[in-house]
Amino acid sequence: MVGYKFMGKAHSNAYKQVNMFFEPDAEVVMKAICGRDEEGVKAAADKFGWEGYETDWRKLVKRDDIDFIDINAPSDAHKEITLAAIAEGKHVFCEKPLALNLSDAREMLQAAEQAGVKHGICFNYRFLPAVQLAKKIIDSGKLGEIHHYRATYLQDWLVDPETPLAWRLKKEIAGSGAHGDINAHSIDLARFLIGEFDRVIGHNRTFVKERPVLVNSAGLSGTASSTEKGEVTVDDATAFLADFKNGAMGIFVASRFATGRKNHNTFEIHGSKGTIRWDLENLNELQVYFREDEPELAGFRRVLATEPEHKYAGNWWPTGHIIGYEHGFVHIAYEFVQHLANGTPFTPTFADGVRCQEVLEAVDLSIERGTWVSVEEV
Repeated sequence: MVGYKFMGKAHSNAYKQVNMFFEPDAEVVMKAICGRDEEGVKAAADKFGWEGYETDWRKLVKRDDIDFIDINAPSDAHKEITLAAIAEGKHVFCEKPLALNLSDAREMLQAAEQAGVKHGICFNYRFLPAVQLAKKIIDSGKLGEIHHYRATYLQDWLVDPETPLAWRLKKEIAGSGAHGDINAHSIDLARFLIGEFDRVIGHNRTFVKERPVLVNSAGLSGTASSTEKGEVTVDDATAFLADFKNGAMGIFVASRFATGRKNHNTFEIHGSKGTIRWDLENLNELQVYFREDEPELAGFRRVLATEPEHKYAGNWWPTGHIIGYEHGFVHIAYEFVQHLANGTPFTPTFADGVRCQEVLEAVDLSIERGTWVSVEEV
């Protein structure tokens, strides 16, 4: 694994839990974790349960005792590490967004396909039981023709102008701000649940244009310099309208300036026969409404997706014993391990990362032009 902080911890926990709660067809062996700071990565290796560590990813990808590489380093490192790992015949699992831009994402997909290695991207929210239930309901036709898809992903960790200039606020490292970081999740969920985008039009805003320079990072933030400031080169918020190829219309809002919202990731889907809605902050629940219900009983019902019939839920605790944020990572890790072990179908792959990047860049192009842009144009 390359990366050992926020996502490094989440991914490490996933690999540790797979063997305990699932029965994969191959045992997950956590060989080595990699980071540039030897003291930090050594401590992470000990705490997270890795056999060892490396301080140079170039050495890591060449090791004969490693079959696949998990990349959760900052976005600007994804392409170089991925291409090097593929050249060594390694399978690759990569954090989102896949790359800094669409051109790089397409190059990564092409390299993986030409080498015949297996590849995956970490759109973890697909793998929560309530989201899986939403997919099942839509695919069954119980919602009828889909009319509206409305998604919000709201956070507030940047509202304070003294929050330091972390790498996520630098375009050359992150690629984009709220758009690529959290709109990417909303875009992928929309594609997973109802289908492909046709055209988009958006607008964005950077509310705080300068911030104190980061001295020491910790999670999403860290220690700031008391004197030096640097330029914020990404968006703080991006919103866009969308038309889908199936005729549905969409509204998407992503902001890291939504005061009071900590990790408010939601979707609401309206069809001709009913509606479903979901909120990450109540991730075990799916709100469901069907027009066919008897009038005196009509209304939204709360489905607690913890029954054994709900995908993945039966691998955890008895009915009603809820799961949390980290479990989506365990589920996607399990599916990817199964894909590596016996070739069972797996999505999302790099192809899904490219599709997501196409929508992200179409929105950016629409903002630049001030008009609708077809996703197929980018």
